[in-house]
Amino acid sequence: MGSMVAGTLRVERESKSLREMTLDKMRRAILDQHFKPGDRLVERELCEQLAVSRSVVREVLRHLEAEGIVEIVPNRGPIVAVLTRSQARQIYEVRGYLEALAARGCAESPDAPAVADLLDAKLQRIAQGYAIKDTALILVATAEFYERMFLASGQEIAWDIVSALYMRITHLRSITIATPGRSTNGPEEMQRIVAAIRARDGETAFQASLTHVECAKKLALAEIST
Repeated sequence: MGSMVAGTLRVERESKSLREMTLDKMRRAILDQHFKPGDRLVERELCEQLAVSRSVVREVLRHLEAEGIVEIVPNRGPIVAVLTRSQARQIYEVRGYLEALAARGCAESPDAPAVADLLDAKLQRIAQGYAIKDTALILVATAEFYERMFLASGQEIAWDIVSALYMRITHLRSITIATPGRSTNGPEEMQRIVAAIRARDGETAFQASLTHVECAKKLALAEIST
């Protein structure tokens, strides 16, 4: 019995590793628009391109469907989800309020200056990403910035909600960071949030966060046609 359990665990661990690597590849391909919104995702072709089994591809597609970036269309099968203007607007409204709450919570925390230092470090990585035109670094560092802000504010439930929208938020970020001037304006808007946190000014942090998300929303909606 012990041998069987050990063997089972080994197989699951290896399968999970392959599945996660495949999932990362597919996420990146969608974010980089190798697969564009509306494109069909044909299992047989994906198996060939990714060099994995059909069962792995199916698992990955189900996971991406749960994340909201793949949808199953009757008589067509899986496609890259098309994010509508209405959906984008709703995502930004949720993000805006929850991020503003987190920013205010950080500013009102006893550890506000230390939190600001940590957020500044993330901002430096974001700036580095813009400097070397590394979209992946910008997206990862931005996600880390907000994770730190939510958790430092004690808003764990809010972070769970935002995390559930992670891929759709990341997709929208990949659109906005490519727009003219965002490499300067985006970090400057985030720096104002950090400055307000460092100054322990909860209301200014709240408003600065709302403003940052509102600016991003306008950029994204201008790029989304439907």
